[in-house]
Amino acid sequence: MANKFLKIHPADNVLVALTDLKAGEKVAHNGSTITLVNDTPAKHKFVERDMQKGDTIYMYGVIVGKAVEPITAGAAITTQNVKHEASTYATRTGGYSWTPPDISRWKNKTFLGYHRPDGQVGTANYWIVVPLVFCENQNVQVIRQAFEEELGFGKTNAYKNYVHELIQLYKKGDTDALEKLTLTPEKDVKPSRLFENLDGIKFLTHEGGCGGIRQDSEALCGLLAGYMHNPNVAGATVLSLGCQNAQPSILQKKLNELAGTFSKPFILLEQQKEGIESELLMQAVRKTFIALTEVNNITRKPAPLSKLKVGLECGGSDGFSGISANPAIGHTSDLLAALGGSSILAEFPELCGVEQELINRSVDDEKASRFTQLMRAYARAAEAVGSGFDMNPSPGNIKDGLITDAMKSAGAAKKGGNSPIVDVLDYPEYVTQPGLSLLCTPGNDAECTTALAGSGANIILFTTGLGNPMGNPITPVIKLSSNTKLAQKMPDIIDIDCGPVISGEKTIEQMGEDILDFIIEVASGNITPKAVALGHDDFIPWKRGVSL
Repeated sequence: MANKFLKIHPADNVLVALTDLKAGEKVAHNGSTITLVNDTPAKHKFVERDMQKGDTIYMYGVIVGKAVEPITAGAAITTQNVKHEASTYATRTGGYSWTPPDISRWKNKTFLGYHRPDGQVGTANYWIVVPLVFCENQNVQVIRQAFEEELGFGKTNAYKNYVHELIQLYKKGDTDALEKLTLTPEKDVKPSRLFENLDGIKFLTHEGGCGGIRQDSEALCGLLAGYMHNPNVAGATVLSLGCQNAQPSILQKKLNELAGTFSKPFILLEQQKEGIESELLMQAVRKTFIALTEVNNITRKPAPLSKLKVGLECGGSDGFSGISANPAIGHTSDLLAALGGSSILAEFPELCGVEQELINRSVDDEKASRFTQLMRAYARAAEAVGSGFDMNPSPGNIKDGLITDAMKSAGAAKKGGNSPIVDVLDYPEYVTQPGLSLLCTPGNDAECTTALAGSGANIILFTTGLGNPMGNPITPVIKLSSNTKLAQKMPDIIDIDCGPVISGEKTIEQMGEDILDFIIEVASGNITPKAVALGHDDFIPWKRGVSL
């Protein structure tokens, strides 16, 4: 690695260590020499000049913290000497100018997708089974047990045999062998699928639908409607108890708002009407099976790249995320915008401190105003329960160099590239505009991924610096590492290594172009992302209210 440190923006007064630096080590910068005061691990930052108590810390050209004590030039910034501080924001100022990237290489490219009657195109073909209330979770699981193995969607489980071997050793009293027994992976023999054009049948259990405030049940119905409307979904089986807050009429209303007249196969059964549980389950299984025979007739056909809707997310972020993986998918987002596709930037708590930039990038005052209202309402809600955006960084984030929320946010926002913001959506609204949209979600990884799919994403790009085993039931999640060390340590979950940006082997633009090529292969069914192969089907709706 040629460079030992990086200054991201000319206005910054901190430098990022690209490799482990030792106390006493001298680095040349801007014609002067800085002596490192502390051991500074890779991903962490040190100040380029003496700082006084109350001085502002800048990174990415924005405010990311404030010194709480004097900091000597060359000293590392930590949670002990710096606290969270973020820029204020106001109304939209002036017009925003953007020069789209060169897209000639992809202008005539297509992907092979599943065309839906409403004009959307899926990158996968799933059937979903969902409960309207947690009371039906057990019935959903029974249907799952009935279908998965018989339809050829079951997965081998090496740990089942491992437990069997442990039991045998325990019965023999061989405690030494118990301690030493290693796992013997089973051969991943793919079972024969009955329905070749169906990518899977997914079962979305949850803990909502009743007991909370009515707004949470409304939001849940909106989210489930978004999943049914998502082009990766061929149809749905819905189980209702009957007396819950999340009524079928609310779900139907949400579907109609999204689709006009919902035209996909749709099975709704209510247990309190059917009476006997076995009757409910028999009908659910029979009707679903018949519907699967129909949706299996849908095949992949060429579609323009403008039909791609890509969710942008980061999780388990580190000090390199904002300078490699995040800006790389930001460039991918810009390429998609230029091609007429859509991208979705979520995680509002991780946009703290960069609000003014996003406001100024909004296409009109109405969009800018809505973003401001949603951000302020979210911040007030967090403060009302004794928290705040400043408490967003996780222990893992802090350990790997992201010591304030503003610092984390400045890097996280890079996922949105530089294209204009065409729409601002509240959870769980659906994306309808080509270009970059903002979606109000938590920074929590599973809640965010769940929301992105519910808002129409047919692919999700998920960057990580620490490693995060997470996916989605209906939308392929592509995992990108911010550093090569992670890609080598956890190759089972990482699809793309963005570490070459840190080493200087690739530019952000080159990495972003590689990512778009990878997306096209995944969207066409030619590459299976690791999260899909591992069955990472995380589904956690966002519960915004209290329980009643």
